[in-house]
Amino acid sequence: MDIEVTSVTRHPEKLNDTASAIQVITNEEIRRSGATCIPEALRLATNLEVAQIDSHTWAISARGFNNTLANKLLVMIDGRTVYTTLYSGVYWDVQDVLLEDVDRIEVINGPGGTLWGSNAVNGVINIITKAAKDTKGLYLSNSVGTTLHDSTAIRYGGEGQNFQYRAYGQFFERGDTVMANGQGGNDSWSMGQGGFRFDWDKSKTDNLTFQGDIYGGSEAQPNASSLGMSGDNLMAKWSHAVSDTSDLKAQLYYDHTYRDYGPSITDDLDTLDFDFQYHLLAGNRHDIVWGLGYRETMDSFMGNQELAFLPPKVTNNLYSAFFQDEIQLIKDRLKLTLGSKLEHNDYTGFELEPSGRLWLKLSPQQSLWGAVSRAVRTPSLVDRDLYSPATPPYFLGGGPNFVSEDEIAYELGYRIQPSPRLALSVSSFYNSYTNIRSLEEETPPLPYPIQIGNGLEGSTYGAEFTANYKLTDRWQLRAGYTHLRVSLHSQLGSTDTSAGGNESHDPNDQFSLHSSWDLTAKTSLDAMFRYVSAIANEQVPAYDELDLRLAWSPQKNLVLSLVGQNLLHANHAEFGPVMERQYIERSLYGSVTWRF
Repeated sequence: MDIEVTSVTRHPEKLNDTASAIQVITNEEIRRSGATCIPEALRLATNLEVAQIDSHTWAISARGFNNTLANKLLVMIDGRTVYTTLYSGVYWDVQDVLLEDVDRIEVINGPGGTLWGSNAVNGVINIITKAAKDTKGLYLSNSVGTTLHDSTAIRYGGEGQNFQYRAYGQFFERGDTVMANGQGGNDSWSMGQGGFRFDWDKSKTDNLTFQGDIYGGSEAQPNASSLGMSGDNLMAKWSHAVSDTSDLKAQLYYDHTYRDYGPSITDDLDTLDFDFQYHLLAGNRHDIVWGLGYRETMDSFMGNQELAFLPPKVTNNLYSAFFQDEIQLIKDRLKLTLGSKLEHNDYTGFELEPSGRLWLKLSPQQSLWGAVSRAVRTPSLVDRDLYSPATPPYFLGGGPNFVSEDEIAYELGYRIQPSPRLALSVSSFYNSYTNIRSLEEETPPLPYPIQIGNGLEGSTYGAEFTANYKLTDRWQLRAGYTHLRVSLHSQLGSTDTSAGGNESHDPNDQFSLHSSWDLTAKTSLDAMFRYVSAIANEQVPAYDELDLRLAWSPQKNLVLSLVGQNLLHANHAEFGPVMERQYIERSLYGSVTWRF
């Protein structure tokens, strides 16, 4: 609980001192889990819903509203928002961070709009990579197996006077999942990516970072031509210590994403983003952070006769400002955090996202916290501009008056560390939603056209439990349990009849148990068991699975490992409608890692 996190307040603080439901996935936990991509690594956060749909597609959410186009979870990589304006969500298949370079992943359940803005509705995931000084030397890795056919990575890091750098490249090929009849799902996946990072300690008070990535790949699709994707990003950061009690940070990044769905359907997105923040300790009681931001997105979607976005080219601007004050009511015992973010977008104008958080230290070993927050999910191109077919009469049309989805969240949490070897935490929540996306019939009882609207409302509630227990110096257990209930219904005047079935596909219960055991000084065994209850409105049955990793290090710089994933069943389903459902198979792969 002493690990430092930055995503809750935008400045470092101990996890135990945060007034938020947060979990941290460390680099060691990722390595020992045998995860081969970011979505697999996110299974280590017991407060997330992670469902694999096929070889290259995941549905990932927190506290409900999980679906193929999940849109209420904000994801960042080193401060760069991983976001598509197409549907306000994440293309998980192209977030191909070299896992060896991940320092930690901070996972916050609950609203984060006060600091991070719209779409941080039910949670925030912040993927933080290592500084270049921590990746010196040569790193080589190769894995081969049944589903993961091949995965190769190389990285080299070095240093000069007052600067450090690294460069990397990686490539992988994954095989098909299977259909219910046992035939291949025709969804194989391959991709390559490369990138660099350069850190310059210009002076004792100034630090500069430049980093970037470029990628390209291809995904097979059932009954369709392959999907091609490519992209690149470039980011610059500057941090400056103004004094012993204040500092400022600024970052600028450009991100380009291109996807070719075929035939004749492409999406080309360019994002330019600037962010500035100032942090100040004012006296003994006030810890203030404020900032400004600007983002421009330029999206060009070329459709065909069956599907179109009208207009096909859209440029949107987002302006933002935030302020937050952490007030020590009783020094190191009781603090109140108040703040809000003000944004202006081209669809709905101004949006205000305030929050209040209270943290109480009951004793050196235990703390209690509570929060009330407002967050919004602003309109995407799917909400406003999607039409099918491309010309009238339309079967489905975007809602020109679609407004932001609105959430009011209430949270209460408790943490205790009764001994140096045991840490426990629980967080509970109740969220109230209005203006949730719906499908509205224009002229009932005629079935067409259907327009996208804001006709749903409802609530979610539940609790999240986590426990970490170090049995011995060589053996550690981590357990998590989540209970969730989602209730959605039509608002007065809505003609939507789905009862939210299109927006939320969630299990009521999830349980996981991770065991990390160093058998000897050179051999380790890791096990990860998970249980996920049924997703009722998709008729996905409950399942349980087990992953195992056995690793041996015959010498300091060499690691050999054998990983088995989904070992309890030949295959199982995690998500998707019955007629199109694909099944995740049991798999095995071996890996060799060298460091020089």
